[in-house]
Amino acid sequence: MSHHRGSTLLTLLLGGAIGAGLALLLAPDSGAATRRRIKESIGDAGDWATDAYEGACGKVTESTEKVKQIVTDRKDDVVSAYEAGKEAFYRGKERLTKES
Repeated sequence: MSHHRGSTLLTLLLGGAIGAGLALLLAPDSGAATRRRIKESIGDAGDWATDAYEGACGKVTESTEKVKQIVTDRKDDVVSAYEAGKEAFYRGKERLTKES
């Protein structure tokens, strides 16, 4: 899976470089205007990536908290069931001992 991600990233970067090169060759604007637009686009892409990363981190944190709460709730249920079973076992054992 790690190899697949690396290939995807390499493909993405290569495609971006080819696209940027074609844009420079076919751009109707001057070189300075084209460089300015590219610089702005890179800044916008960086902002988008930062927002996406922060959003993903928030969702992961939220999901982690939900999972922790579920595990804690289930743990309490299991401990309660264990204690009830243990008490029932000792009551049954005591009753059998008295009957013998």
